[in-house]
Amino acid sequence: MDIRVTIEGQEVEATLNDSPAARDLDSLLPLTLDLKNFHGTERIADPPRKLTTGNAPVPQAPKTGDLTYYAPWGNLAIFYKDGPSASSDLLVLGHINADAEQLSGADRITIEAAA
Repeated sequence: MDIRVTIEGQEVEATLNDSPAARDLDSLLPLTLDLKNFHGTERIADPPRKLTTGNAPVPQAPKTGDLTYYAPWGNLAIFYKDGPSASSDLLVLGHINADAEQLSGADRITIEAAA
């Protein structure tokens, strides 16, 4: 699923996968989220509610640009560095085509359905 992502006023290409959690996130769009740094690898924010985690895809280690959902805390995370090993608690929802520098400095992001 194509989505429109705006980082600090600049639009970048992005997609969501077809997982139940990604479809649930899509149902919440549009979202504007304030981001904070976490663990030196990702920017995190809280969506308005927890996402569904049933029928999650096979866990995979997050890569730079991945949009993910950390189920235990119910937060979204955008990785600006490759993440740790795969975990069943971390669901990859999609990918944002932006460079690590742009992602690491992002304080606000808007995610919208593609027109």
